Amino acid sequence: MPTKEHAITMARYNAWQNESLYSAADQLGADEREKERGAFFGSIHQTASHLLWGDSFWMSRFAGTPAPGGSVKESTAFASAWDDLRARRKALDQTILRWAHDVPADWFDGELCWHSAVAGGEVCKPHKILATHFFNHQTHHRGQMHAMLTAAGARTEDTDLLFMPEAFASL
Repeated sequence: MPTKEHAITMARYNAWQNESLYSAADQLGADEREKERGAFFGSIHQTASHLLWGDSFWMSRFAGTPAPGGSVKESTAFASAWDDLRARRKALDQTILRWAHDVPADWFDGELCWHSAVAGGEVCKPHKILATHFFNHQTHHRGQMHAMLTAAGARTEDTDLLFMPEAFASL
């Protein structure tokens, strides 16, 4: 189960992988990033937008940052311009890193309750499960982005956690 140290490691990994994928996506033109590729959220851009939206929602619940608004269905249009999406992703990754460094160790022993539009009511779950979901959700959608990027001919960095560069491992 997650701990503060685990959250810090995963926040660092998140920042590294997002930088890698966005750099790979920058190798493609807008038409290739926005091309429908049969993924759950359609395109590279739409998947990246959904992930930014989802991470923003979890940070609003975990760290009290502003909630993004909109629905899961609308999340693919959360950031319509690539440069804006990239800048917001970088800023959010810094927010996630700050949260991981600042979260009290005993936070992971708590529980969070919220109204879920998806579930249609109040949901209460242990912080450990929610932190696991948060980082797993990122990895899941980055995996989809990675597959779409490589299919489009873009080159990405390694994705193995154990090969995280020191520049990210010390954030």
